[in-house]
Amino acid sequence: MSGLVLDVTWQVLTRYLLGKPSAWTDELATILMIWVAALGASLGFARKAHLGIDYFVNLLPKKSFRLTQILTQFFIGVFALSVLIYGGGELVRLTLRTEQLSPALGIKMGFVYAAIPISGIFILITTIASLSSLLSQGRSSTDS
Repeated sequence: MSGLVLDVTWQVLTRYLLGKPSAWTDELATILMIWVAALGASLGFARKAHLGIDYFVNLLPKKSFRLTQILTQFFIGVFALSVLIYGGGELVRLTLRTEQLSPALGIKMGFVYAAIPISGIFILITTIASLSSLLSQGRSSTDS
């Protein structure tokens, strides 16, 4: 995030003070924003700060509520594994293989897109931890 702030500040300074905007700052800001958004999404998910529509779920009986939580975490894990990790990994692999470069910086686009599977790994780890916690809570309540 600090890099993004510095990059945009540099762009503003070169545009308005020097009259000639730096050619690479716009592209770098876009790349950094992709990384901030992807990693921020996984952090928000880990902190349970993501948007959730839980009005109807909260009306469910306790047993149905817990089952809904387990199923939700399971499907989030499946999504993270299949779309973010596998699909994102394939996107990274394909763009690295085709040697697609960013126009101004010449960075391999595969490195830019790597934010997607990395974010997916963090989301999957969080999901596994949440599922483990939910399942162990169920065992401890049935044992007593």
